[in-house]
Amino acid sequence: MDDISRLDEIGEVLISQKEIDKKVDEIAKSITEQYKDDDAQLVLIGILKGSVIFLTDLCRKIELPLTFDFMSVSSYGDNTTSAGDVRILKDLDQKIEGKNVIIVEDIIDTGYTLSYLVKNLQSRGAKSIRIATLLNKKDRRIVDVDVDYIGFDIPDEFVVGYGIDYAQKYRNLPFIGIVKREVYE
Repeated sequence: MDDISRLDEIGEVLISQKEIDKKVDEIAKSITEQYKDDDAQLVLIGILKGSVIFLTDLCRKIELPLTFDFMSVSSYGDNTTSAGDVRILKDLDQKIEGKNVIIVEDIIDTGYTLSYLVKNLQSRGAKSIRIATLLNKKDRRIVDVDVDYIGFDIPDEFVVGYGIDYAQKYRNLPFIGIVKREVYE
């Protein structure tokens, strides 16, 4: 479904479904290799809602025992740009003390949210904390964060698909598309 002719708010496909599938495979292999000799439990923490599809595909390809959990955080409020004030809306259901944690994010923009989350999760006694993101907008970074697994570096465009939405629409697209500028300006 890389055909966007019926999606009048999408200008172009930035990353195809095939490219995403290949990159998720690569990230899963890297994670498997990195943790294969580590006895500590591996926990993937998906940041709701955008990371759900990435986390689901990723965890099925990691060839290790693992668990996953979810957090919902907000640094945007009702805006399309981050205000930098991070709030936890849904917290973890399990303890992470002594566990290897990978934060799974759909897109990293300013870095505010991830910087806050890393500090928050470190204070809970995780053995290690790493970050996996499907999309990385380096040009928008305000707060420096170390990202261990990056799917794609992308330009500063408003994107949707593969879990990422515009007004709660387009999360189900199997590709990453660019929203036409006139739609959100």
